[in-house]
Amino acid sequence: MSGGEVAGILVAVFWAILVSFLAVVLVRLAQTLRATTKLVADVTEQAVPLLADASATVRSAQTQLDKVDAIASDVQEVTSNASALSTTVASTFGGPLVKVAAFGYGVRQALSRRTEPEPEPARGRGSARRTVIVGRTVPSARERRRERRNARGQKD
Repeated sequence: MSGGEVAGILVAVFWAILVSFLAVVLVRLAQTLRATTKLVADVTEQAVPLLADASATVRSAQTQLDKVDAIASDVQEVTSNASALSTTVASTFGGPLVKVAAFGYGVRQALSRRTEPEPEPARGRGSARRTVIVGRTVPSARERRRERRNARGQKD
């Protein structure tokens, strides 16, 4: 055998190995494509009903939202009516009720003063009448003058 024949045999062997490798790759690729086709078919079978259910759910949710919107608008109308009613009641009965309450208070005060004995006026220099205003005692004008005189007397 000559060098050309040996080279031809080597090329033929390498060619046969390459073709068998490509055949194995093509067989595996065909199996992968078949598995992918089956997977897509299964997903399609399951996805179509899911999409139909999702569509029905969205339609149902839209219907419920429409109902809630109607209820909210009714509640808003009732609220505005209640506000108008309370304003009307307050303006109609508020003023007269305040007047009746004030009149009742005045009558009670007058009756309580009639039944209580009148305090005797304080006599003497040291007992000046004082006015109490919310926790603070305010001296009378006579007592203030006496305090000023006493203060001037101490400075001299």
